[in-house]
Amino acid sequence: MTADTVRYAVIMLLAGIGIPVLAALNARLGVRIGSPAAAAAILFSVAFAGAALTMIATGGISALASAPGQPKHLFLAGLLVVFYVLSITWVAPRFGLGNAITCVLLGQLLSAAVIDQFGLMGAIVRQITPMRATGLGLMAIGVILTQRG
Repeated sequence: MTADTVRYAVIMLLAGIGIPVLAALNARLGVRIGSPAAAAAILFSVAFAGAALTMIATGGISALASAPGQPKHLFLAGLLVVFYVLSITWVAPRFGLGNAITCVLLGQLLSAAVIDQFGLMGAIVRQITPMRATGLGLMAIGVILTQRG
C-alpha cells in the first residue's frame, strides 16, 4: 500500500464521516426553521462561499473560463447534490438518520460498482470480480444488519 493510497483513503474516510454529520445538522436546521428547502439553500450558500474561497486560494479562477465549453450532462452533478441534500434534510427527521444514511450507503455501493465495472463517466475500470462481488455483498449485509435490533 502506497503513501498516496493511505492519504486518499483517510481523506475519503473523513468525507464519509462528514456525510451523516452534514445530514444531521441540515435536517435539524430544516426542522428548526420549518423548511427543508430553505435549509438546503442556506447549506449551498455556505458551501458556495467555501468553494469560491478555496478556488481563489488555489488559483483555480482561470478554470471557470473553460466551463461553458464542457458537455452539458456533466453539470447534472449539481442536481444530484441538490436531490441528496433536499431528500436527506426532509427524510432524516421522519425516517431516522441511521435508516436514511443506510439507504444512501447501499445506493452508493451499488452505483459505484456499476460505474467502476463499465468505466462510466471516465472512471477507472475495476471489474467486479467474484472476490469484489463477495465484498460488496458482505458490505450490503453489514449495512442492513446495522439497522436491525
